[in-house]
Amino acid sequence: MNNGHPISDEVLELAEMAIQKGQHWMAYNQSLYFIDKDDVCFFKSQTEANEFAISNVSDRDSYHVIQINSLRDILERIPYENISSSEMTMNPDANGLYNKDGNAFTDALINHFEHQQLSLFNSQIKLNVMNNENFQYLSDNLKYMGFGDNLKSELEKNLNEGKSDFQLHYKAEINKKPFEVTMNFRKSDTSDMYFFNNYHATLEKSNGERTGQTFYLNKGKGITGKEAYNLLDGRAVHKDMVTKDGQPYKAWLQLDFENKTDKGFEVKQFHENYGYDLRGAVEKFAVAEFKEPEKEKALMASLQKGNVQSVTIEKDGESHKMFMEANPQYKNVTLYDSNMKMVAKESIGQYQAGVEKGVKNIKEELGDDKKKDLKEKQKPDEKKLENRNGKSLLPKKRTGKSKGLGVS
Repeated sequence: MNNGHPISDEVLELAEMAIQKGQHWMAYNQSLYFIDKDDVCFFKSQTEANEFAISNVSDRDSYHVIQINSLRDILERIPYENISSSEMTMNPDANGLYNKDGNAFTDALINHFEHQQLSLFNSQIKLNVMNNENFQYLSDNLKYMGFGDNLKSELEKNLNEGKSDFQLHYKAEINKKPFEVTMNFRKSDTSDMYFFNNYHATLEKSNGERTGQTFYLNKGKGITGKEAYNLLDGRAVHKDMVTKDGQPYKAWLQLDFENKTDKGFEVKQFHENYGYDLRGAVEKFAVAEFKEPEKEKALMASLQKGNVQSVTIEKDGESHKMFMEANPQYKNVTLYDSNMKMVAKESIGQYQAGVEKGVKNIKEELGDDKKKDLKEKQKPDEKKLENRNGKSLLPKKRTGKSKGLGVS
């Protein structure tokens, strides 16, 4: 029995689809030299795969079961490279040009060509697998970064061309403002893998002014497309960061449009020690979303991404739809009315006063209730003391006008 098998491209394509469906167990006919699409089956559980293998044993078929989580697993667990030249020469089915009456020279020449073809075949399979994994990784990366699935075909085309670097372009209109992104991909110096290194984003504001910035990625992670839009629109974004020596930290980031470098605008960072409390800033307003944990969580996450988030503020017994954004530099939040007009600083108090007054009233009501309970509790005790033996045991009231302690 051969210990190695060439594998058709169709098998690898079927395997990739099976893995996406959660079918991580593969049964293949190990009695065959060349494994084609009709010689494999995929299952979601090992039990199903083993039952299939046992049920399909014959004098020509012998199925072996392996677990697969990637195409690389197939190539590693079906060692198709271990075919010796002697095995290929002695097998007429493996060599269509085999001639038992040929001389040693022709046999050696045929073996040489077949070995060369097999090496090319195996190399192509490895390249296809690597390209597929690279394509899938970059596709997922683009989706995670907020650029969707529309660039897949363009990405695949550029990967197949094998250039040292290439660019992809993304355009969108967010809040009636044109937003454009040019993404830069580069081929590794040590392999055929491509990496998404950085992108340049440009935003055209309402006044026609265009603002741009280059954002760099670290292992496929960094500022997302929507976060880049928010930064270019002047807002701050809360991110998990890493120092040069690999230490993680959190910080609010905001572009400094007053200071520009060769790489773009300088980035202001407001670390945790800066003392900005987003939740505390939001709680100064009677935000209705804070009454429900899920809505509260969604609101905080949206503000941290730099979004202008709609909120419902309760004031004077009425609900008002407004908008809010984080403002870490001044340790507060910026408030907008329903028409997205910024609420002036001198008018902010009227929206906060309702909350503060409410808190004050609650405290006063609680205080009055406690005082009332105390008085009601004290009156019976005083009467008991006055009526014991017909004499009062309470201290005599002072009539003097002098201050200080008196002894009766």
